[in-house]
This record gives sequence, C-alpha cells and structure tokens, in this order.
Amino acid sequence: MSGHGTPIPMTSQKCGPLKGTANVPGDKSISHRALILGAMAVGETKITGLLEGQDVLDTGRAMQALGAEVVRHGAGEWSVHGVGVGGFREPEQVIDCGNSGTGVRLIMGAVATHGFATTFTGDASLNKRPMGRVTDPLALFGAQAVGRSGERLPLTLVGTDTPTPVEYATPVPSAQVKSAVLLAGINAPGKTVVVEKEATRDHTERMLRGFGAEVVVEEVAEGHKITLTGQPELTPQEVAVPRDPSSAAFPVCAALIVEGSEILVPGVSQNTTRNGLYTTLVEMGADITFENPREEGGEPVADLRVRHSQLKGIEVPPERAASMIDEYPILSVVAAFAEGKTVMTGVKELRVKECDRIDAMARGLEACGVTVDETEDSMTVHGCGPDGVAGGATCATFIDHRIAMSFLVCGMASQEPISVDDGSPIATSFPVFEKLMRGLGAQISSQGD
Repeated sequence: MSGHGTPIPMTSQKCGPLKGTANVPGDKSISHRALILGAMAVGETKITGLLEGQDVLDTGRAMQALGAEVVRHGAGEWSVHGVGVGGFREPEQVIDCGNSGTGVRLIMGAVATHGFATTFTGDASLNKRPMGRVTDPLALFGAQAVGRSGERLPLTLVGTDTPTPVEYATPVPSAQVKSAVLLAGINAPGKTVVVEKEATRDHTERMLRGFGAEVVVEEVAEGHKITLTGQPELTPQEVAVPRDPSSAAFPVCAALIVEGSEILVPGVSQNTTRNGLYTTLVEMGADITFENPREEGGEPVADLRVRHSQLKGIEVPPERAASMIDEYPILSVVAAFAEGKTVMTGVKELRVKECDRIDAMARGLEACGVTVDETEDSMTVHGCGPDGVAGGATCATFIDHRIAMSFLVCGMASQEPISVDDGSPIATSFPVFEKLMRGLGAQISSQGD
C-alpha cells in the first residue's frame, strides 16, 4: 500500500525513438532550501522555478506552521515572508513531511536552536527511516529528541534557547546531515563547523552565502571543512531554481537506451557535487553534449543534448557516490542495457533511502531477466546489451518515487512491458513525469487511462 493514498499501478512498454525537449521541474534540493532560508530571512523572498512536488509543498506548509507566510503566485512562482533568524514560533500541530527525508531533516536542524518542541511525522516510508544521524549532532547544540525505537518518526524534537555552537565531523557522506547542522548553527552564537571526508552537495552553503551569512569552505587534512558564523541577519533574495539533475536523469537515460532517440533537456544544474551520474554516463559511452553553459540562481547550468548510444559497463569509483547517490537506481537500468558488467561500490547509503534501493532494484531487475550481484555496500549489474532485457514483470516500488520511475524507463526499451505496483510516489518529486515522457514518445499507461 502507498503511504499517501490509493496505489496507482502503471505500465511502460517498448516505444519508438524519443524526440523533443524535456523541460524537467526545478531542483528539489534547492527548492527545499529556498523555502527554509526564505522563512529565516527578514522580509520577502521571491522564488521562481520552485518544484511543486509533494515533498516541497510539505516543506512550504511546515514553514507556515512555524510562522512564515508562504504564497503561491503562479506556476513555480512563490514568495516567502520570513520571520528572521530565531523568529520561528512553536507549531500548533504535528508537522507532516510526507515522504521527504530531506524536508524533515533540514527542518529539524532549523528548529533545533529554538526553545520549543516540534513533533514530526511522515508517510509509511519516511517513518521507517533513521533520524539518529541528525538528532545526534543536534543534541550537541542542546536539543533533545524523543521518538519511536531506532529514533524513527513520529518524533518530538525539543529545541534549546541556549544553543552551543558545535564542531561536527559527519560519519557518513550526507548533505542532509551537514545541512541540518548548518541550519541549527544559524541561530547559535559563535562559529559552527562541519567537517566531511567527502564533499557532498553544497546547495546549503551556496544559498546561505546568497542570503548574507558568512560561510567559509576550506580543504583540510580531515577533508572538507565548512565554518558558519552564527546569528546573522539573513537578507531576502530572488531565487531562480535551476532544473533538477536528478529528475533530468530519467529522460536522459531513457533517450540513451531507446534506439533512435535524440532529446534536449535545457537548464539542468551542473553543480559538481551533483553531476556524478553524467560523468559516469559519458564514461560508459553516452552521447551527451553540454550546450550553452551559464549561471542561474548562483548555480552552474547547461542544456543537455542526448542521443541514443551503445553503452559499455564500467566500475564506478566509490568516491563518486556522494555526487550521484539518488541516481544509482536509474544507472542500474542503464547498466542493464550496456555490454559487460557495471560495478557500483560505496553505496550502502542506498539501503536507508526511501526504501532499500539496492534490494528494490536488484529484485526488480532480476524479475526482468537481468543478473544482479549485491553486497551490503555494492551492486553489480551484468549488462544484457541494447536488446537483451526481457521485461515482462511487475516491480514493487516500496513507496519510492525513483524506483517507480526507473522501472518505467526500463520498460521503454525492454522486450516485454514492465509494470510497477504503485506510481503514486512519483508526485513527490516529478509530478509531470508521465506527461513529459509521453510528450517525448514514451508509451506509459496508468490504471484508469
């Protein structure tokens, strides 16, 4: 069962060449952060290109519950009237973050250094995910968390009104953990420091600077060190959200495996902490050109022209995992249509995402005739070649949007159609996925079509 409504079974079948322009939605990571930092600024922040998926809408509602005014003016156009650093109020109701691990962990950070209690919950998938990786460092500021066993949601975070700045070394590469600590540090006196062995997506640092905070990033012997000076006055901004590279991955990868395809995906973020998938695809032989490079909203972007390609399996370096952690499900689909095996290591983080993504992809691909080897920290896909994926299976999505979209892309080039048991989670991050892919030529059907 879906954790957020009636399941929507969907089916994808082999299609002709994909052609046209794929205008994918705004970046989810940046959309979350724009709403949160807008709520912590004094005055009106204007946002264009905001992703209007359920995850981001839930974050917007949370900011309203904390005292900010959040208004939609048109498609992707929003404004946030912020309450200033330290100005959040205690919410009257439980904050429901739906399916969003990013939303709940960032909001926990933002409220941890306020002297009130906030209770968080989510859907069935989110309520299974570990929160200790965030509540542990927030406890160093003085916040206290009380939740279900394993520090799972529903969980109440009791913030502190006398926070202590901290220095924290992240035990695993996680932009969510790093960002939660930095957001807590905004309302703490002195300097809050985060050290990470491997650089993770840096949208929080970039956007904090844009809103007027003092953030220093430097390379040290231990890795990547970020120092934030607390209690700044954040200045409202005009934020133009670039298009999401994680969402762009689906039409890009579909075009690579569907014979005769050529598509254009404009305005995609090329942030180096997010582009690991595209580096990997090029190494596999993908015909992708990066046209019209430019900067939008403080982020590097480019237009991606993608053509069907003959692909070969490779070994993906483990140090690349942080820059493409959300893209391994769709990469495993591409690997199934490549020649030879693709080895993905250093990916144990996939086991604690919306679902155990290694297990979900391995079981689904095996049902479609693809051999997959897995360990706790790795997945190896034995490629079947461009015409070798049998398909003909119904794959479980486990309330995970990326699992659902990955298998629907797989069905576009497999011999027999591929179905997913529930496509409804797609709305959390890519609400126009089905319409966009159909517009390019994909044959996707939903129950009730």
